[in-house]
Amino acid sequence: MNVILFGATGMIGRGVLRECLRDESVESVLAVGRSPLAVTHPKLRELVRADPTDLSVPGPDLASYDACFFCLGVSSFRMKEEEYRRITYDLTLAAARPLAAANPRLTFAYVSGEGTDSTENGRSMWARVKGKTENDLLKLPFEAYMFRPGIVQPDRGIPSKTPLYRAAYAVTAPLFPVLRRFAPHLVTTTGALGRAMIAVAAAGPGDARTQRILRPRDINRLGGQHPHGAADLR
Repeated sequence: MNVILFGATGMIGRGVLRECLRDESVESVLAVGRSPLAVTHPKLRELVRADPTDLSVPGPDLASYDACFFCLGVSSFRMKEEEYRRITYDLTLAAARPLAAANPRLTFAYVSGEGTDSTENGRSMWARVKGKTENDLLKLPFEAYMFRPGIVQPDRGIPSKTPLYRAAYAVTAPLFPVLRRFAPHLVTTTGALGRAMIAVAAAGPGDARTQRILRPRDINRLGGQHPHGAADLR
C-alpha cells in the first residue's frame, strides 16, 4: 500500500513512520510537513511546505494513495479554544477533504485521544474539539477510523517534542511495565499504534471486523497481530 503521513516529526508520527518503513505491505510513504525529516529510506519521500494541508499542484497524485495516517496535533495546555480548534479541527479537515474527494476507498486513520467527547457538548475544551473533528471526519466519503490511544509509551528511544511531556515520560517510565501488565486497556506504545494503523488499512474498505473508534485495547490487539519486515530506519 501507499501511505501519506502527516506529523512524522512528532513522537507518535515518528513511531508510525518507523513501522511503515519496516512493514513489507507498505510500498511507499509520503511524509507531509513543515520541516524535513532527518531520515533516509528507499520507501520514503517528503513533501515540505509551509502549509502542510496544501496538497494542490504541483503535488502528489492523491488518488494513488491507499491510506493517510494523520498524526499531526498539539497539546491544549495553555491554549485558547479558538487557536486549538484552528490547529486541531481546521487543519485536519483541510487535509482530509481533498483526500476523500480524490479516493473514496482511502483509509484515513486519525490520532485522537482517550476521553474525546463525541457529543461536542462537554466541559473539556480539548475533548469537545476532538469530538467535532472525529464526527466530521466520519461524515466524509472515505474509510475513517479514530484512534484514541490513551497513555502512549514512546518506544525505541523516540522522544516527545513537547518539553512537558518529555519530563513526564522520564518520571513515569518505570511505571509503564506495571501499567501494561495490570491495566493494558489504558496503555499502548508508538509501535503498536503504527502497526494497528497499518492493520486497519491493510484490511481494506468496509471490513466489518474493525470498529470506527479504536481504544488502547483495540490498538494493542491489532498492533500485536500485524507482521512486519526486518527493514528499519537508517
